Amino acid sequence: MKASRSKDSSNGGPQDEKPAEHDAGEATKDFCPGYKDVDAFTKYALGTVLSATKASAALPQTGDDFDFYRSFPGFREFCETQGDRLLHCMSNIMQHHGCRSHIRDNNKLTGLEDKFDLLVDSNDVILEKVGILLDEADGVNRSQKPVMPVGYQTPKIVVSSWNRKGADPRRSETFRLLQARNVTRPQMRFKEKVDNSNIPFVPKIFIKPNATKPLPSYFTDKQIRKERPEDLDVPAALADFIHQQRTQEHVEDMFAHPYQHELDHLTIPERLLSKTEPQMFKPMADTKCSFIDTLEDLVALNETLCKVSEFAVDLEHHSYRSYLGLTCLMQISTREQDYIIDTLELRGELYLLNEVFTDPDVVKVFHGADSDIEWLQKDLGLYVVNMFDTHQASRALQHARHSLDHLLKQLCNVQSDKRFQLADWRIRPLPEEMFEYARADTHYLLYIYDRLRVELLDFNHGQPALLQSVWNKSKDISLKKYSKPIFTEESYQELQRRQKRAFNTQQLSAFRLLFAWRDKLARQEDESTGYVLPNHMMIKVAEELPKEPQGIIACCNPVPPLVRQQVNELHLLVQQAREMPLLKAEIVAQTKKGFTPIKKVEGTLFGPHDTSRTSESDGSVCLPDAAASSSELPEQKKQGALFSEAEPETDMDTLDATGLVARAKVTIFEDLTTGNAVLSVAKQKAGRIIESFQNPFRMYLPLADVHVNKTAKQDPSSKVYEISQRWKLQSVEQQQKELEVKRTAREKSKDKARKAAGERKKAKLDYQESLKDVPTVRQQVAEAALKKEDGEGKKRERMPSEAGESTPVPPKKTKSPQKAPEKSPPPQPDFKPFDYSQSNLKVFAGANARGGMHFDPNKPYHDPTKKKNPRGNKPNLAGNRSMSYMPGKSDRGFRHNWPKR
Repeated sequence: MKASRSKDSSNGGPQDEKPAEHDAGEATKDFCPGYKDVDAFTKYALGTVLSATKASAALPQTGDDFDFYRSFPGFREFCETQGDRLLHCMSNIMQHHGCRSHIRDNNKLTGLEDKFDLLVDSNDVILEKVGILLDEADGVNRSQKPVMPVGYQTPKIVVSSWNRKGADPRRSETFRLLQARNVTRPQMRFKEKVDNSNIPFVPKIFIKPNATKPLPSYFTDKQIRKERPEDLDVPAALADFIHQQRTQEHVEDMFAHPYQHELDHLTIPERLLSKTEPQMFKPMADTKCSFIDTLEDLVALNETLCKVSEFAVDLEHHSYRSYLGLTCLMQISTREQDYIIDTLELRGELYLLNEVFTDPDVVKVFHGADSDIEWLQKDLGLYVVNMFDTHQASRALQHARHSLDHLLKQLCNVQSDKRFQLADWRIRPLPEEMFEYARADTHYLLYIYDRLRVELLDFNHGQPALLQSVWNKSKDISLKKYSKPIFTEESYQELQRRQKRAFNTQQLSAFRLLFAWRDKLARQEDESTGYVLPNHMMIKVAEELPKEPQGIIACCNPVPPLVRQQVNELHLLVQQAREMPLLKAEIVAQTKKGFTPIKKVEGTLFGPHDTSRTSESDGSVCLPDAAASSSELPEQKKQGALFSEAEPETDMDTLDATGLVARAKVTIFEDLTTGNAVLSVAKQKAGRIIESFQNPFRMYLPLADVHVNKTAKQDPSSKVYEISQRWKLQSVEQQQKELEVKRTAREKSKDKARKAAGERKKAKLDYQESLKDVPTVRQQVAEAALKKEDGEGKKRERMPSEAGESTPVPPKKTKSPQKAPEKSPPPQPDFKPFDYSQSNLKVFAGANARGGMHFDPNKPYHDPTKKKNPRGNKPNLAGNRSMSYMPGKSDRGFRHNWPKR
């Protein structure tokens, strides 16, 4: 990002300088939107990761707990939703970094293991990018671009120089050689047959150069060494036994390191612990490189190496098409020349190099020699004395990374090419590109060795202690011994623990049988177990337990060739596993871990009168007659257990231990009278109660005199099998019933809601249709106004007018409430005026002078400030009402006390 920004700013003109400065000022304010600096962002990110880790740890573990929670639809939907979100986020991140992002596409992946491998590869790509960016920040190869793994790039793929189809030589091509087709198996040309037997590895050495302790007689006697168990025409188990009897006296010599004594007494000379000037490497173009594939060239190389003081070594290995793997190439570089040795062609003659490889005066420089030491012993019979491992030196210096690629960048300023890291090195003739790649691994290693020695001394202030520790660690690596993979009956458990799968008895049996079949076939055909049957396919077959051979083929995509050939044998193994009785995963886990239920009996201190640790039910066991007690106890246990399949002879330790408990001779609760003694009334009553008591659970207990056939218990069609297996199926049936009830309730609620919605919609439509013919309020008001105008016009036409007078048309005005009494209807003809002579008019005395005592809404309001009372009295407003009372409004709750007529 920094490089791209600087590049853009350099291309811009002077007009872009101010915006760039402004952006830089904003960048200094906030490192990231919402975070001031790197520390704040890192603190928040670590807190988020910690909370996510805690939340994931709180989820149910794989097994019965997870299956129980998985049975709830809410938990299952939540897991699927969150899983899709996580896969979507991971896919976006992987796509952003240029990796394969098909983690959500199940069609392009074969299973969970492929997803896990894809995730691991993506993490490697991202971490590689981070390391490169950190190197650029430190000033190392600032102009270099991030190196992507070959498998995740999309340019044109070129296998090698012989099928380059007119490509431009100036254009950089991407090579990917994971597996080559139609390659002749080099094992067919070996003079010594590959030993894939199930016996420990024996060192391939019969001559010991530079020895201070002679080689044991077992290795020098060819007759003993030629005897191999697989040459005997007997079963494999018997062959292994015969071989063990023959070699029992040579066991200590066979499995000891041949150069144990020389390495223990190795001393590093002072010149290797002192500071020297690093010797610069020569360019590869000016350095000669020889390909060694004949015995004469090998002898000449051995003589040349004996004259130098140090040389670098590296190996190229292939493990996919061989059970134990093959060492295909050996690269050796001196200060003056590089050598590439064809170890497939010279496999039986490379023991000659032991003369220089075990010379304590010659330093052998390796990088990451842990695997190289074992490969040299396994295939070539070579041992190393006085070795320096640059990987251990890098670890002692606490470098950011310890790979050879990092050392080449940091110390040699060379960009390494890792395009052929996973190539098939069995290809012959060796292509030019692969030849140059193999040569570069050791060409710069001696210069790196010189630089690291100087840095180790400078890091420890000139003291050789740190450098001496690197020499000691390198010597410990030289003491490693190769050991062959030995198959045992428990070998499958290690792979099962790594996969963290919970199998039942049938699946575990299938997994065990498939694991043994795969190992046996891989040893016979000299193929890797991954080629015969990959782990994820084997687990898939063990989990599914297909009933037909086509089901086994369907579990493998793509189908391995040996699986297609041996599919009938695999089908027989799966059928054999399906015949195993089905048990829960918890019992399988206990059996897998080797736990056996042991019934511990308390070691009681007993005496003739001690009954504190025994119960009344054990009275029959504690009888002096041991024979009677031992014969009665199995019957009681068998009657008390529901569908017990335990044999009577089991739990003999418990019988013996309980038989040791003696019965008390004298107790305070026991009546010592015997014979026909008369019992008391209370005891007789208690005896009758006990005799009348019946066990309420007797109907669930099996009858003692009924014999149940053992085959009926294993027959699924029998009633006994159904009853005995009912406890296993009860949880499943209960879950199915609950799901059915929930499903029906959900459907009923949906139907009810659907009907209610339809009724509401229908009522709404009916209401809208009923309102179509009803006029609105405005239409009603307009019609009322028109009718009222028509009525007034008719009234005016009926009124007579005098001759010669014209009545003017009055303007339309709204009627005021004061004119309402004028429009009262004319009095009836039988109206008689009221005789006021008989009335008491004193009530109205003074009413005209001071006005009414009560408020009249029909009279206009007079302001007292404008028009005063002639007598100077203030008007008495009844009810103490406000003077701001508006005219035309009346108190609705007030009752007028008008005089009655």
